[in-house]
Amino acid sequence: MKKTWMTLLTLIFACISFTYLVAQDTPATNGKGKKQSFQLGVEALLSDQKDLVKGKRIGLITNPTGVDQQLNSIVDVLYKDPEIELTALYGPEHGVRGDAQAGEYVEYYIDEQTGLPVYSLYGKTRKPTPEMLENVDLLLFDIQDVGTRFYTYIYTMAYAMEAAQENNIPFVVLDRPNPLGGQKVEGPVLDPAYKSFVGNYPIPLRHGMTVGELALLFNEAYDIDADLTVIKMNGWKRSMDYSDTPLSFVLPSPNMPTLDTAFVYPGAALIEGTNISEGRGTTKPFELIGAPFINSTAFAEAMNNIHIPGVRFRAASFTPTFSKHSGTLSHGIQIHVTNKKVYDPVTTGLHIVKTLHDMYPDDFQFRAENSAGISFFDNLIGNGWVREEIERGTSVAAIERRWKNELKAFKHLRKDYLLYR
Repeated sequence: MKKTWMTLLTLIFACISFTYLVAQDTPATNGKGKKQSFQLGVEALLSDQKDLVKGKRIGLITNPTGVDQQLNSIVDVLYKDPEIELTALYGPEHGVRGDAQAGEYVEYYIDEQTGLPVYSLYGKTRKPTPEMLENVDLLLFDIQDVGTRFYTYIYTMAYAMEAAQENNIPFVVLDRPNPLGGQKVEGPVLDPAYKSFVGNYPIPLRHGMTVGELALLFNEAYDIDADLTVIKMNGWKRSMDYSDTPLSFVLPSPNMPTLDTAFVYPGAALIEGTNISEGRGTTKPFELIGAPFINSTAFAEAMNNIHIPGVRFRAASFTPTFSKHSGTLSHGIQIHVTNKKVYDPVTTGLHIVKTLHDMYPDDFQFRAENSAGISFFDNLIGNGWVREEIERGTSVAAIERRWKNELKAFKHLRKDYLLYR
């Protein structure tokens, strides 16, 4: 009898333990049986808002970052869903499957996995034409942005919104996190006189907004007036950078391989407007900065002596396999972010440019001006005066003070379009 009771107690204890473990591993619910765990916009669409797409012919603007949390391509997820009719695909710079280098034009083709037509929105046609939209009742946008003004995917979205408005097609943005977080806003606001495909709206270099929030801003503040819906994420907060989410980082483009790259990009990419290598053709693009004429030890020492918060600079040498100084040994620095919370990539990028300009006046060059007197550096920084001030010897602190009021005004404007706390 005693043995029977002991066996029964053991079973009861095992059941209680199992129930506890299951409860610990089960997402909380909102009282209606729905999970309250992290969800991307596409996951929220498929779980709760599928009526938006049922019975409609869907055109999808995406690239390799368009995946769910299990890393399934949403092209394939939507195509295989019997309740969804996917009829066309549209690719930004680098293409739907991400197999094109920066600046490479991708022609029209048929997607091998689905047999669907794929239209390029980079190169000759940046806005979908009426012919491209003939078989579409609704456009979906699902691409991971990197939180920087001159990353072109947000303008692909804006042009597609314009086309949707002109052709009376609803436009739906499936939201994703800003990898850099949603709190810090840095850098100069774009001067509309320097508008280009690397800066199409007056927003700062680091805008601190998700693609869904930017879509709302572009649509209302800058008069696109599309029939716009943003499918919000669940579980994302402004204080979260990408490492705070459960998501795996999928490189948004060939030269954006890691989250570390994304964090230095808002400032380090200013080097693209000069004759210095920004590390393209290496395994650390935008983290490695250099040229054959630089003394890496002296450059690293000069940068570290500025004492920029949250970052250190290591003397480094590398040989790019393509792009600037391809096949030539170059010397410079690697940017090592030590504290993302205090690190300011725009300040860092300006100090790098100014230090190189001052140390190597006979070798350093900004890229040549076009017929309108605009250098590619001007397009990237969003105005013409920063380059002039660097050439005059103005300090970075003084340069930053000059854009302070415009940045403050943008911060006030963006409040109306923020979807998350």
